[in-house]
Amino acid sequence: MSRKDIEEQIIRDYERDEHMMILVFAQWCVNHDLDPHEVYLRAYPQQAANPALQQAITLTVSKDESDEILDDTLLGVLSLFGNEELAFVVTEEMQNRKKN
Repeated sequence: MSRKDIEEQIIRDYERDEHMMILVFAQWCVNHDLDPHEVYLRAYPQQAANPALQQAITLTVSKDESDEILDDTLLGVLSLFGNEELAFVVTEEMQNRKKN
């Protein structure tokens, strides 16, 4: 493989993993009766039209069909991709859930 091929493969892998992170986030929201779009907008108000999020939302299943996504798992995945703003909003939702 040439250097360019390797770089392109790395980019494709990162994008695939990023889409998986967004799907995990969206499914976690569904599992906790939250609107993924609304939660995401609280973290990133300038990104109202996020195609990757829209695609992920279409791939979610009902919470009855989904496996549990642990809070720590979601926070770890968000951290891997540097989504501190989203992790902050998600943490607020986790705290709200614990209060109720």
